[in-house]
Amino acid sequence: MNKGELVDAVAEKASVTKKQADAVLSAAIETIVDAVSSGDKVTLVGFGSFESRERKAREGRNPKTGDKMEIPATRVPAFSAGKLFKEKVAPED
Repeated sequence: MNKGELVDAVAEKASVTKKQADAVLSAAIETIVDAVSSGDKVTLVGFGSFESRERKAREGRNPKTGDKMEIPATRVPAFSAGKLFKEKVAPED
């Protein structure tokens, strides 16, 4: 499902226009990105949590030449699925 299909589904479920659904979805995504990039954690109960995590410096290899190289430490975005989301995807029988 791409963003356009998601907008269509949200518009139908919420009984709003596609334009309204797109505006709300875009605003929600932008707000989550802004919050996580500033170091905040965004938790949506039942869905999951978005946060930034520190990735340590590590040694890697150049795939083209095989030479060793140092990969610097960085911050990366991370998502952890919530319990309800996990149970919906992989129901325990």
